Amino acid sequence: MTSNLPSPSRSGPARHANWAIFALSIGGFAIGTGEFVSMGLLPNIATGVNISIPTAGHVISAYAIGVMVGAPLIAAFTARWDRRRLLLALMALFVLGNLASAVAPNYPSLMLARFVAGLPHGAFFGIGAVVGASLVAPNRRAWAFSMMMAGLTVANVVGVPLTTLIGQQWGWRWPYSLVGLLGLLTLAAVLFWLPERKADQFASMRTELSALRQPQVWLALLTGTVGFGGMFATYSYITPTLTTLVHFSATAVTGLLAIYGCGMTVGVVLGGRLADRALMPSLYVSLVITAAVLLGFGWAVGPGKPQAMLAVFVFGITGSLLVPMLQTRLMDVARDGQALAAALNHSTLNLANALGAWLGGVVLDAGLGYRWPSRVGAILAVAGLAVALVSGWLERSRPERPEPVPVTAGAPG
Repeated sequence: MTSNLPSPSRSGPARHANWAIFALSIGGFAIGTGEFVSMGLLPNIATGVNISIPTAGHVISAYAIGVMVGAPLIAAFTARWDRRRLLLALMALFVLGNLASAVAPNYPSLMLARFVAGLPHGAFFGIGAVVGASLVAPNRRAWAFSMMMAGLTVANVVGVPLTTLIGQQWGWRWPYSLVGLLGLLTLAAVLFWLPERKADQFASMRTELSALRQPQVWLALLTGTVGFGGMFATYSYITPTLTTLVHFSATAVTGLLAIYGCGMTVGVVLGGRLADRALMPSLYVSLVITAAVLLGFGWAVGPGKPQAMLAVFVFGITGSLLVPMLQTRLMDVARDGQALAAALNHSTLNLANALGAWLGGVVLDAGLGYRWPSRVGAILAVAGLAVALVSGWLERSRPERPEPVPVTAGAPG
C-alpha cells in the first residue's frame, strides 16, 4: 500500500516539522517523568495510603500493566482516527490518570489511577513515532523518533529528580499534580504546533493487526524483549549496587541517576543517527556493545567513585542506543500495521523490564552478589543479538529484500 502523504518539502518548511517534533518531545518528557517518579517515592506513597513499601511497589506494576494493555488495543481500535486528535485524546487520558493519582484517597483508587495513566503511554509514543516520521524525509525517520524519545531521557535528568525532591519535601501527591500540568502543556503544544494528520484512508483494525502476521515483527519484538531485558536486569538494582559496591549514599545515587539520564540522552540521539545510516548493522553492533558494557559493569563500579560515575554514564548510553533502531525496524517490517507495531515496542520494553528485574533477582536470591545482575544482562544482550542475526539472515535469504514501507500517517488536514 502506498502512502498518500506528500513529501516533507511540499508539506511545509522544515522548521514547522521541528516544532511539531518538539511538541511530541514535551509529551515524552511528561510521560517519562510520570513513569519513573513513583520509584523514588515508594516510602512516601506507602505512608500516605497506609500500606507497606512492597505493596506500594504494585503501583509501579499497575502503570506497567496499563502500558502493555493500552498500547496494542488503542493502536488497533483507533486506526481511522485523525492522528493529531488521537494524540490529544491520549494525552488528555494521561492527564486524567495523573490528576486522579494526586487525589486518590486509598490504595485501590491509586492502583486504578496509575493503570489509567499507563494506558496511553505506549500508544502515544507509537502514534507519535509514525507521525514524526511522516513529517521528515525517509532518511531522517529514526532521527525524528530519537528527538521525541529525548524528551523521555531528559525526564530522567531533570523531571524525575526534581519531582522526587518535591515529593519528599511536600508530599507524594504533588509530583503527580505536576506531571498532570506537564500533560496540559503537551496538549497545548500538540494543538498549536502539530499539523492535522488524517489517518490513511485504507487504515482499519484489520490492517493494523496484519502486522502480527509478519514473522519479522515478532523477531524484532523478541530482540527488544531479550536485549532490553539485559539492561533492566542491571538498572532495576542499580541503587543497591552503587550503595553496596561503591558505598555511595542514597542521596548521591539520585545524582548518579541524573548522570545515567544524560547518558540515555546521548544514546537515543546517537542511536537515531546510526539507524538512519545503516539500520541492521548498527543494531548488531549496538547489541555487541551492550553485552560488553554489561559484562564489565560489575567490575567497573568497584574500584572507585570516579570510575563508577563514568560506568553509569556509559551504561546510560547503551541503555537507550537500541530504542530508535528497534522502533525504525518495526515500522519497516510491519507493512500496513505500523502504528500497532510501533506501539507494541513500548509494551515490549515493559515486558523486558519485568524479565530483567526477575532474572536479576534470581541471581541475588542465590547469593551471588550485586556484580551478577549485569552479567546476567550481558547474557540476555547476546541472546538478543542472536535473534537479530536470525532476523537479518532470514531477510537476506529472500529472493527480493523488501524496501522500507512508506509511513502511513495520513495526509495533512
